[in-house]
Amino acid sequence: MFKRFMTRLRGYGEQFPDVRKGGNHQLYTVSDACLSAFGVFFTQSPSFLAYQREMRVRQGRDNAQSLFGVSAIPSDNGIRNLLDPVAPSHVGGLYWETFADLEAQGLLADHHGFAQQWLCALDGVQYFSSHAIHCDHCTRRLNGDKTLYTHSVIAPVLVAPGHDYVISLEPEFITPQDGADKQDSEQAAMRRWLDQHARRFAPGSLTVMTDDLHSHQPACAWLREHHCHFIMVCRPESHPFLYEQVAELTRLKLIREIVATHWNGRQRERWTYRFVNDVLLRNSADAIPVNWCELIIVREDTQAQVYHNTFITDHRLTDQSVAPIVASGRARWKTENENHNTLKHHGYHLEHNFGHGQQHLASLLLSLNLLAFLLHTALTLTDAAYLQIRHTLGARRTFFDDIRTLTRYLYFESWSALLAFMFHGLELDRSP
Repeated sequence: MFKRFMTRLRGYGEQFPDVRKGGNHQLYTVSDACLSAFGVFFTQSPSFLAYQREMRVRQGRDNAQSLFGVSAIPSDNGIRNLLDPVAPSHVGGLYWETFADLEAQGLLADHHGFAQQWLCALDGVQYFSSHAIHCDHCTRRLNGDKTLYTHSVIAPVLVAPGHDYVISLEPEFITPQDGADKQDSEQAAMRRWLDQHARRFAPGSLTVMTDDLHSHQPACAWLREHHCHFIMVCRPESHPFLYEQVAELTRLKLIREIVATHWNGRQRERWTYRFVNDVLLRNSADAIPVNWCELIIVREDTQAQVYHNTFITDHRLTDQSVAPIVASGRARWKTENENHNTLKHHGYHLEHNFGHGQQHLASLLLSLNLLAFLLHTALTLTDAAYLQIRHTLGARRTFFDDIRTLTRYLYFESWSALLAFMFHGLELDRSP
């Protein structure tokens, strides 16, 4: 997987636009800049390139070349200048090729939700903000008496109940659009993503999950247009008309209720599902009918409530379907825990300003960072040695600390050679 991924990334990099004028084209290529930046994100080592420059001087070879295919390592400023004109769409295909590889190998056969649906969590995340640094692609808003410049992105992931990993898909950046009078928004970016990518999934096989921000008629209509299903968080304060119907149906005893008892490994819990089909999303003649459900979890020993959430969906709710549909809806939180939280706080430094630029630098670097995250996820699914090393070392930080140290002091002719060195050093057993 690693070799195939890097071959593809190198191919994309070789197609990047090169807008330079003058005679410095032969020293560093735009592809070298792309691969160098990716190496920093993949190793989670801010000093990776500096160490490899030193190794190249000492030994005449380095890990940037052997692992990532970098012919000549540009300076940090050189990388920023070379990549600034490159839109992130230039590497978008690599997300889908990696997803297709995993699917073709049968590695995502159980990465589904209710009714074998692909569960796609669409959620926005901010990755840059400043009162001083900005570019034409920044979103602008007043923050007190100052203008705050930000970059945000819709970072879609495929999630599944019972799995602690997510599959990153091509992002959609929230940025001022050509010819648009208004600032861009999460909802507009979500619609662009659907327009471009919903067709990659078989009609009716994709369930989109969102927070309460998007659980409104326009988003539901867009999803219908693209033959997608939905499970969305639905808060009472933002859907008063819908909850008036729920209250009246409750009074008439027309809300179906199912109670089940679960053992969570520590104590028993009472899970209460309430649901009803065909309530109107809003008070209008063209209102879309949706199906509403609720889950309340209470500890049986203390009667303390430990969970409560409500959803709307276009999947039909029955005594048999409500539990798996709610489980699918709850899996949306994996985009916060296994995606945003990991990217922000566990080595990828999502909100760090690696370089802002004046054109596309910030968004391209963000995309390369997401691709590094995707490749590590893919390796856990495809490479038994990689997975065994990760499990043996335990903490994510320990694994990346070792990668940083080893690549600083030792040369490895390939990624496989680096893994073999770690595998042997940990005295792991290759037998089944």
